[in-house]
Amino acid sequence: MSVIRRISFLASGVGSTFEAVVAACQGGDLDLDPAIVISNNAKAGVFDRAARLGVPAQHISAKTAGDAAAADQAIAAALADAKVDLVVLVGYLKKLGPAVLAAFTGRIVNTHPALLPKFGGPGMYGHHVHAAVIAAGETTTGVTIHVVDEEYDRGPILAQAAVPVEPGDTIETLAARVQAREKPVLIETLGRLARGELALPSGA
Repeated sequence: MSVIRRISFLASGVGSTFEAVVAACQGGDLDLDPAIVISNNAKAGVFDRAARLGVPAQHISAKTAGDAAAADQAIAAALADAKVDLVVLVGYLKKLGPAVLAAFTGRIVNTHPALLPKFGGPGMYGHHVHAAVIAAGETTTGVTIHVVDEEYDRGPILAQAAVPVEPGDTIETLAARVQAREKPVLIETLGRLARGELALPSGA
């Protein structure tokens, strides 16, 4: 497995997790170089954060590229041009296409707001996950960092951390607690990858 130094991000929303990781890099807590962030959403808040933090950013979507297949090829090309070693999904709400998956097999990681394999799969993202956890009467949920493959939430798990579900929790209160745990777990996992303490799947 090659050494991980340059990382990229795919984001669709406000980019708070992106900012937390970049701040850790710029503050010396992570020995990684944030090379680029790509969003499928032209109005995503991550663009403002990227500009403030000095990280190159691009908007690539079916609308900008012409169709989904062209967008997939354009994202793969942009990541290759940036010479990144790892792709980090931070609130990216589009399923990755075959070009990106093939170019970065075993080198794409995602955060999921539950303890996979529970509460994963199509439609299980954001508040949908927390609503399902509460409806199921779970007393514990958490955060999972996993490698991305062609199936939703099915790739190898790199790290997990438990988060309690408190009596009276709403979707919003549970989401806030999980999100607060998500950032440090992701940063810790990226640090372990950078130091070679944690290995990506064979062949990455």
